[in-house]
Amino acid sequence: MQHPRNVLLDASAAELLPVCDHYCGVETRILKSLALQKELTAEYGACMFDVTLDCEDGAPIGGEKDHAIMVAELVRNAQSTTRFIANSSSTRTAVRVHPVNHPAFEHDVSTVVGRAANALCHLMIPKVESVADVERAIRCIDHAALGCPRPTPLPIHVLLESPAAVHHTFQIAGHPRVQSISFGLMDFVSAHGGAIPASAMSFSSALGSDELDQFRHPLVARAKLEIASACHAHGKVPSHCVVTEFRDSSAIETAARRACREFGFTRMWSIHPDQIRPILMAFAPPVHEIEMASQIMRAAELAQWAPISFAGKLHDRASYRYFWHVLERAHQTGRLHPDDPAQIYFLPDHQVE
Repeated sequence: MQHPRNVLLDASAAELLPVCDHYCGVETRILKSLALQKELTAEYGACMFDVTLDCEDGAPIGGEKDHAIMVAELVRNAQSTTRFIANSSSTRTAVRVHPVNHPAFEHDVSTVVGRAANALCHLMIPKVESVADVERAIRCIDHAALGCPRPTPLPIHVLLESPAAVHHTFQIAGHPRVQSISFGLMDFVSAHGGAIPASAMSFSSALGSDELDQFRHPLVARAKLEIASACHAHGKVPSHCVVTEFRDSSAIETAARRACREFGFTRMWSIHPDQIRPILMAFAPPVHEIEMASQIMRAAELAQWAPISFAGKLHDRASYRYFWHVLERAHQTGRLHPDDPAQIYFLPDHQVE
Protein backbone atom coordinates (compact mmCIF):
# COMPACT_ATOMS: atom_id res chain seq x y z
CA MET A 1 0.00 0.00 0.00
CA GLN A 2 1.28 3.45 -0.91
CA HIS A 3 1.00 5.77 2.06
CA PRO A 4 -1.12 8.91 1.39
CA ARG A 5 1.56 11.12 2.89
CA ASN A 6 4.04 9.84 0.30
CA VAL A 7 1.58 10.10 -2.57
CA LEU A 8 -0.04 13.44 -1.79
CA LEU A 9 2.58 15.52 0.01
CA ASP A 10 5.99 16.67 -1.17
CA ALA A 11 9.23 16.97 0.78
CA SER A 12 8.32 20.49 1.95
CA ALA A 13 5.26 19.32 3.92
CA ALA A 14 5.22 20.35 7.56
CA GLU A 15 6.32 17.87 10.23
CA LEU A 16 3.43 16.20 11.98
CA LEU A 17 3.58 17.53 15.55
CA PRO A 18 1.15 17.18 18.48
CA VAL A 19 -1.39 20.02 18.41
CA CYS A 20 -0.65 20.99 22.02
CA ASP A 21 2.65 22.18 23.50
CA HIS A 22 2.44 22.19 27.30
CA TYR A 23 4.84 24.45 29.28
CA CYS A 24 5.97 24.01 32.86
CA GLY A 25 9.03 25.13 34.81
CA VAL A 26 8.62 24.03 38.43
CA GLU A 27 9.90 20.52 39.19
CA THR A 28 6.71 19.22 40.80
CA ARG A 29 4.60 20.47 37.87
CA ILE A 30 7.06 19.03 35.37
CA LEU A 31 6.76 15.60 36.96
CA LYS A 32 2.95 15.83 36.95
CA SER A 33 2.96 16.90 33.31
CA LEU A 34 5.22 14.03 32.28
CA ALA A 35 2.93 11.61 34.14
CA LEU A 36 -0.11 13.10 32.38
CA GLN A 37 1.62 12.72 29.02
CA LYS A 38 2.08 8.99 29.66
CA GLU A 39 -1.54 8.72 30.82
CA LEU A 40 -2.96 10.33 27.68
CA THR A 41 -0.58 8.39 25.43
CA ALA A 42 -1.93 5.17 26.94
CA GLU A 43 -5.51 6.44 26.58
CA TYR A 44 -5.26 7.52 22.94
CA GLY A 45 -2.48 5.28 21.63
CA ALA A 46 -0.33 8.21 20.54
CA CYS A 47 1.41 11.19 22.14
CA MET A 48 -1.21 13.92 22.47
CA PHE A 49 1.01 16.79 23.61
CA ASP A 50 4.61 17.86 24.01
CA VAL A 51 5.96 18.69 27.45
CA THR A 52 8.31 21.69 27.27
CA LEU A 53 10.44 22.27 30.36
CA ASP A 54 11.04 25.97 30.85
CA CYS A 55 14.48 27.39 31.63
CA GLU A 56 13.52 30.96 30.75
CA ASP A 57 10.55 31.90 32.93
CA GLY A 58 10.86 28.77 35.07
CA ALA A 59 14.32 29.50 36.45
CA PRO A 60 14.66 31.76 39.53
CA ILE A 61 16.93 34.76 39.01
CA GLY A 62 20.40 33.74 40.12
CA GLY A 63 19.49 30.06 39.99
CA GLU A 64 19.65 29.59 36.21
CA LYS A 65 22.55 27.12 36.28
CA ASP A 66 21.01 24.82 38.85
CA HIS A 67 17.67 24.97 37.07
CA ALA A 68 19.25 23.95 33.75
CA ILE A 69 20.94 20.97 35.43
CA MET A 70 17.64 19.91 37.00
CA VAL A 71 15.84 20.21 33.65
CA ALA A 72 18.49 18.16 31.83
CA GLU A 73 18.22 15.37 34.40
CA LEU A 74 14.43 15.33 34.20
CA VAL A 75 14.58 15.03 30.41
CA ARG A 76 17.02 12.13 30.65
CA ASN A 77 14.95 10.41 33.33
CA ALA A 78 11.77 10.83 31.28
CA GLN A 79 13.42 9.00 28.41
CA SER A 80 14.85 6.19 30.51
CA THR A 81 11.63 5.49 32.41
CA THR A 82 9.62 5.12 29.17
CA ARG A 83 12.18 3.14 27.19
CA PHE A 84 10.39 -0.18 27.65
CA ILE A 85 6.81 1.10 27.59
CA ALA A 86 4.60 0.71 24.52
CA ASN A 87 4.52 3.88 22.41
CA SER A 88 7.58 5.19 24.27
CA SER A 89 8.96 6.38 20.93
CA SER A 90 6.08 8.86 20.90
CA THR A 91 7.06 10.42 24.20
CA ARG A 92 8.06 13.98 23.42
CA THR A 93 9.99 16.25 25.78
CA ALA A 94 11.45 19.64 24.85
CA VAL A 95 13.16 22.53 26.64
CA ARG A 96 12.91 26.30 26.32
CA VAL A 97 16.26 27.93 26.99
CA HIS A 98 17.06 31.61 27.58
CA PRO A 99 17.30 33.99 24.57
CA VAL A 100 20.55 34.06 22.59
CA ASN A 101 21.58 37.42 24.07
CA HIS A 102 20.98 36.37 27.69
CA PRO A 103 24.01 35.55 29.88
CA ALA A 104 22.52 32.15 30.71
CA PHE A 105 21.95 31.06 27.10
CA GLU A 106 25.24 29.27 26.47
CA HIS A 107 25.14 27.49 29.82
CA ASP A 108 21.53 26.42 29.22
CA VAL A 109 22.46 24.94 25.86
CA SER A 110 25.69 23.30 26.93
CA THR A 111 23.95 21.74 29.95
CA VAL A 112 20.64 20.68 28.43
CA VAL A 113 21.81 19.74 24.94
CA GLY A 114 25.17 18.44 26.11
CA ARG A 115 23.51 16.06 28.57
CA ALA A 116 20.18 15.24 26.91
CA ALA A 117 20.29 16.01 23.16
CA ASN A 118 19.28 12.47 22.26
CA ALA A 119 16.22 12.65 24.54
CA LEU A 120 14.86 15.96 23.21
CA CYS A 121 12.26 16.32 20.47
CA HIS A 122 13.27 19.96 19.93
CA LEU A 123 14.72 23.06 21.58
CA MET A 124 12.70 26.27 21.89
CA ILE A 125 14.59 29.54 21.40
CA PRO A 126 12.66 32.59 22.70
CA LYS A 127 12.88 36.23 21.60
CA VAL A 128 14.34 35.46 18.20
CA GLU A 129 14.61 38.66 16.18
CA SER A 130 16.25 37.52 12.93
CA VAL A 131 17.82 34.67 10.97
CA ALA A 132 21.14 35.72 12.52
CA ASP A 133 19.76 34.79 15.95
CA VAL A 134 18.72 31.39 14.60
CA GLU A 135 22.18 30.80 13.14
CA ARG A 136 23.88 31.81 16.38
CA ALA A 137 21.67 29.45 18.35
CA ILE A 138 22.30 26.55 15.97
CA ARG A 139 26.08 26.92 16.17
CA CYS A 140 25.90 26.70 19.95
CA ILE A 141 23.39 23.84 19.90
CA ASP A 142 25.32 21.72 17.39
CA HIS A 143 28.56 22.20 19.30
CA ALA A 144 26.89 21.11 22.55
CA ALA A 145 25.26 18.12 20.84
CA LEU A 146 28.71 16.65 20.12
CA GLY A 147 28.75 15.55 23.75
CA CYS A 148 25.45 13.67 23.39
CA PRO A 149 25.14 12.47 19.79
CA ARG A 150 21.76 11.96 18.15
CA PRO A 151 20.92 10.45 14.73
CA THR A 152 19.54 13.71 13.28
CA PRO A 153 20.18 17.40 14.04
CA LEU A 154 18.06 18.76 16.89
CA PRO A 155 15.00 20.61 15.48
CA ILE A 156 14.62 24.25 16.49
CA HIS A 157 11.40 25.98 17.48
CA VAL A 158 11.47 29.76 17.75
CA LEU A 159 9.33 32.26 19.62
CA LEU A 160 8.69 35.63 17.95
CA GLU A 161 7.81 38.37 20.43
CA SER A 162 8.40 41.78 18.81
CA PRO A 163 7.29 43.81 15.76
CA ALA A 164 10.78 43.47 14.24
CA ALA A 165 10.71 39.70 14.67
CA VAL A 166 7.31 39.45 13.00
CA HIS A 167 8.68 41.56 10.12
CA HIS A 168 11.34 38.87 9.54
CA THR A 169 8.92 35.94 9.88
CA PHE A 170 9.17 34.71 6.30
CA GLN A 171 12.97 34.64 6.37
CA ILE A 172 13.00 32.86 9.73
CA ALA A 173 10.41 30.31 8.57
CA GLY A 174 12.57 29.59 5.54
CA HIS A 175 15.51 28.39 7.62
CA PRO A 176 15.83 24.58 7.20
CA ARG A 177 16.42 23.89 10.91
CA VAL A 178 13.33 25.81 12.07
CA GLN A 179 10.50 23.33 12.55
CA SER A 180 7.89 25.55 14.21
CA ILE A 181 7.26 29.22 15.01
CA SER A 182 5.33 30.38 18.07
CA PHE A 183 3.84 33.79 18.78
CA GLY A 184 4.74 35.55 22.04
CA LEU A 185 1.61 37.57 22.67
CA MET A 186 2.34 39.43 25.90
CA ASP A 187 5.85 40.53 24.96
CA PHE A 188 4.56 41.58 21.54
CA VAL A 189 1.90 43.80 23.12
CA SER A 190 4.38 45.23 25.64
CA ALA A 191 6.86 46.02 22.84
CA HIS A 192 4.45 48.64 21.49
CA GLY A 193 5.01 51.01 24.40
CA GLY A 194 1.38 51.27 25.46
CA ALA A 195 0.02 51.75 21.94
CA ILE A 196 -1.85 48.45 22.22
CA PRO A 197 -4.25 48.17 25.19
CA ALA A 198 -3.84 45.54 27.89
CA SER A 199 -7.06 43.89 26.71
CA ALA A 200 -5.11 42.56 23.71
CA MET A 201 -3.17 40.27 26.06
CA SER A 202 -6.41 38.53 27.03
CA PHE A 203 -9.35 36.78 25.45
CA SER A 204 -12.93 37.95 25.64
CA SER A 205 -15.50 35.19 25.20
CA ALA A 206 -18.49 37.45 25.90
CA LEU A 207 -21.00 37.39 23.07
CA GLY A 208 -21.30 40.73 21.35
CA SER A 209 -18.24 42.14 23.07
CA ASP A 210 -16.38 44.82 21.12
CA GLU A 211 -13.32 44.63 23.40
CA LEU A 212 -10.04 44.63 21.50
CA ASP A 213 -8.80 41.28 22.73
CA GLN A 214 -6.01 39.19 21.19
CA PHE A 215 -8.22 38.12 18.28
CA ARG A 216 -9.73 41.52 17.57
CA HIS A 217 -6.88 44.02 17.85
CA PRO A 218 -5.65 44.67 14.28
CA LEU A 219 -1.92 44.72 15.07
CA VAL A 220 -2.07 41.50 17.08
CA ALA A 221 -4.27 39.76 14.53
CA ARG A 222 -1.94 40.87 11.74
CA ALA A 223 1.09 39.42 13.58
CA LYS A 224 -0.69 36.09 14.05
CA LEU A 225 -1.63 35.95 10.38
CA GLU A 226 1.94 36.78 9.30
CA ILE A 227 3.30 33.90 11.37
CA ALA A 228 0.69 31.42 10.16
CA SER A 229 1.16 32.46 6.54
CA ALA A 230 4.96 32.25 6.69
CA CYS A 231 4.85 28.82 8.28
CA HIS A 232 2.45 27.41 5.72
CA ALA A 233 4.52 28.91 2.89
CA HIS A 234 7.64 27.09 4.10
CA GLY A 235 6.12 23.85 5.43
CA LYS A 236 6.58 24.76 9.10
CA VAL A 237 4.18 24.46 12.05
CA PRO A 238 2.56 27.69 13.36
CA SER A 239 1.98 27.50 17.12
CA HIS A 240 -0.53 29.82 18.78
CA CYS A 241 0.15 31.74 21.98
CA VAL A 242 -1.18 31.09 25.47
CA VAL A 243 -4.59 31.97 26.79
CA THR A 244 -4.15 33.21 30.35
CA GLU A 245 -7.72 32.42 31.43
CA PHE A 246 -6.61 28.90 32.25
CA ARG A 247 -9.44 27.99 34.63
CA ASP A 248 -12.14 28.72 32.06
CA SER A 249 -12.27 25.58 29.89
CA SER A 250 -14.96 27.09 27.66
CA ALA A 251 -12.80 30.16 27.00
CA ILE A 252 -9.71 28.12 26.16
CA GLU A 253 -11.66 25.85 23.80
CA THR A 254 -13.27 28.82 22.06
CA ALA A 255 -9.93 30.61 21.73
CA ALA A 256 -8.23 27.47 20.45
CA ARG A 257 -10.99 26.93 17.89
CA ARG A 258 -10.57 30.48 16.60
CA ALA A 259 -6.79 30.09 16.45
CA CYS A 260 -7.22 26.92 14.39
CA ARG A 261 -10.14 27.73 12.11
CA GLU A 262 -9.84 31.49 11.63
CA PHE A 263 -6.09 32.10 11.91
CA GLY A 264 -4.63 28.90 10.47
CA PHE A 265 -2.63 27.69 13.48
CA THR A 266 -2.08 23.94 13.75
CA ARG A 267 -0.63 23.90 17.27
CA MET A 268 -1.14 25.83 20.52
CA TRP A 269 0.54 26.41 23.86
CA SER A 270 -0.87 25.21 27.17
CA ILE A 271 0.22 26.63 30.53
CA HIS A 272 -2.04 24.53 32.75
CA PRO A 273 -2.99 20.83 32.54
CA ASP A 274 -6.68 21.80 32.42
CA GLN A 275 -6.06 23.48 29.05
CA ILE A 276 -4.79 20.36 27.27
CA ARG A 277 -8.04 18.50 26.61
CA PRO A 278 -9.94 21.65 25.50
CA ILE A 279 -7.14 22.37 23.01
CA LEU A 280 -7.36 18.82 21.67
CA MET A 281 -11.12 19.19 21.32
CA ALA A 282 -10.84 22.52 19.53
CA PHE A 283 -8.18 21.39 17.06
CA ALA A 284 -10.06 18.18 16.19
CA PRO A 285 -12.01 18.19 12.91
CA PRO A 286 -15.80 17.77 13.08
CA VAL A 287 -16.93 14.14 13.30
CA HIS A 288 -18.83 14.26 10.00
CA GLU A 289 -15.73 15.58 8.22
CA ILE A 290 -13.56 12.82 9.69
CA GLU A 291 -16.03 10.19 8.45
CA MET A 292 -16.14 11.78 5.00
CA ALA A 293 -12.33 12.02 4.87
CA SER A 294 -11.98 8.35 5.73
CA GLN A 295 -14.40 7.27 3.01
CA ILE A 296 -12.85 9.51 0.37
CA MET A 297 -9.30 8.41 1.14
CA ARG A 298 -10.20 4.72 0.97
CA ALA A 299 -12.04 5.25 -2.33
CA ALA A 300 -9.10 7.24 -3.69
CA GLU A 301 -6.69 4.47 -2.73
CA LEU A 302 -8.83 1.88 -4.52
CA ALA A 303 -8.75 4.15 -7.59
CA GLN A 304 -4.94 4.34 -7.26
CA TRP A 305 -5.31 8.07 -6.55
CA ALA A 306 -7.04 8.86 -9.84
CA PRO A 307 -10.09 11.20 -9.75
CA ILE A 308 -13.29 9.78 -8.27
CA SER A 309 -16.93 10.74 -7.87
CA PHE A 310 -18.11 10.83 -4.25
CA ALA A 311 -21.61 11.93 -3.19
CA GLY A 312 -22.08 13.53 -6.59
CA LYS A 313 -18.88 15.58 -6.43
CA LEU A 314 -15.57 15.21 -8.25
CA HIS A 315 -12.48 14.64 -6.09
CA ASP A 316 -8.86 14.48 -7.17
CA ARG A 317 -5.44 14.87 -5.56
CA ALA A 318 -6.13 18.46 -4.52
CA SER A 319 -9.10 17.47 -2.37
CA TYR A 320 -7.42 14.20 -1.37
CA ARG A 321 -4.63 16.29 0.14
CA TYR A 322 -7.13 18.30 2.18
CA PHE A 323 -8.92 15.21 3.49
CA TRP A 324 -5.61 13.55 4.32
CA HIS A 325 -4.81 16.50 6.57
CA VAL A 326 -8.23 16.03 8.19
CA LEU A 327 -7.32 12.44 9.04
CA GLU A 328 -3.93 13.49 10.37
CA ARG A 329 -5.54 16.04 12.70
CA ALA A 330 -8.13 13.48 13.79
CA HIS A 331 -5.32 11.10 14.71
CA GLN A 332 -3.32 13.84 16.46
CA THR A 333 -6.30 14.79 18.60
CA GLY A 334 -7.46 11.26 19.42
CA ARG A 335 -10.67 11.63 17.42
CA LEU A 336 -10.10 8.89 14.82
CA HIS A 337 -12.28 5.96 15.92
CA PRO A 338 -10.30 2.80 16.72
CA ASP A 339 -12.41 0.82 14.23
CA ASP A 340 -12.10 3.37 11.42
CA PRO A 341 -10.48 1.75 8.34
CA ALA A 342 -8.22 4.81 8.08
CA GLN A 343 -6.40 3.65 11.21
CA ILE A 344 -4.25 1.55 8.88
CA TYR A 345 -2.54 4.73 7.72
CA PHE A 346 -1.25 5.37 11.24
CA LEU A 347 0.32 1.98 11.92
CA PRO A 348 4.06 1.98 12.63
CA ASP A 349 6.11 2.81 9.53
CA HIS A 350 7.34 -0.73 8.99
CA GLN A 351 3.78 -1.93 8.43
CA VAL A 352 2.98 0.55 5.66
CA GLU A 353 4.95 1.08 2.47
